[in-house]
Amino acid sequence: MDFLWTPWRIEYIQNHRKDNACVFCVAASKPNSAENLIISRGVTAFIILNRFPYTSGHIMVVPFAHEPSLERLTPQTRAELMELSVQVIEALKAEYHPHGFNLGMNIGETAGAGILDHVHLHIVPRWGGDTNFMTTLGNTRVLPESLETTYERLRKYWKENIADSS
Repeated sequence: MDFLWTPWRIEYIQNHRKDNACVFCVAASKPNSAENLIISRGVTAFIILNRFPYTSGHIMVVPFAHEPSLERLTPQTRAELMELSVQVIEALKAEYHPHGFNLGMNIGETAGAGILDHVHLHIVPRWGGDTNFMTTLGNTRVLPESLETTYERLRKYWKENIADSS
């Protein structure tokens, strides 16, 4: 049997439900950085890389408001989530040239939400043939670049963001 070592996943496996602090609220309280993975901030929401991505460029748009569902957000926050999502798609198209995108929210445990109490929107770039035997048979994804590299590649698209804290 062949093994693909993914030692960075052990942090998630061991700690993803131990800490009662919201990972999004903790991230939002810190300055933008490659370590924090926040790429940019708007007025009511921010853009952050997924620490455990499905593909390179997997980004989330997250409201600052700690709410479990979309309807509990203000209309302004919902509108900014969509505007920031458009910015993310434009940046991913320019930098990664994906063939398509998956956008989605998992609201509630039954729907697959990993973080139940803080709604967020996933944006996942997709390429033809990006599901292969590793994903299908091994239930493993192979990512071609580090999160730090992804951060640096995408951060440049938000350098002029006036609401940015960095």
